[in-house]
Amino acid sequence: MRHIISILIENEAGALSRVAGLFSARGYNIESLSVAPTEDASLSRMTLVTRGSEQIIEQITKQLNKLVDVVKLLDLTEGEHIEREIMLIKVRAASNGEREEVKRLADIFRGHILDVSRVTYTVELTGDTRKLDSFIRALGDIPILETVRCGSMGIPRGERSLHL
Repeated sequence: MRHIISILIENEAGALSRVAGLFSARGYNIESLSVAPTEDASLSRMTLVTRGSEQIIEQITKQLNKLVDVVKLLDLTEGEHIEREIMLIKVRAASNGEREEVKRLADIFRGHILDVSRVTYTVELTGDTRKLDSFIRALGDIPILETVRCGSMGIPRGERSLHL
């Protein structure tokens, strides 16, 4: 099962490396990872996505809690949450038909065209993983030149939150 784990971690050199090392040493995979400072300059918020049975996820959270750099963590999958990912995608749009189709799809998926050249469009999309995957499928035969995705970020809904 897919889990989104949100972690408050000390904003120090090597903290990310220790978390990644924990996963690597135990043979667990990180599907996506996002890290940035919080409103408190001494803390960063790390959001990682991984898959595993309930026992594996329980083991991961216990091991993460043992790391000195980890201040607090929350498995967002255990409750209602908001999840978003950003994707930048560059496509070849040489013909008028391809250009119109890319513009149409960007509108349907509420994307933004960030860059236009003679033969390419670069589109920015925000949404959950399924939405971004659906956009890629909808492109059909339009050639994708490059794709960059930030990985999932999440925050609990309502009163629940990850804070000190």
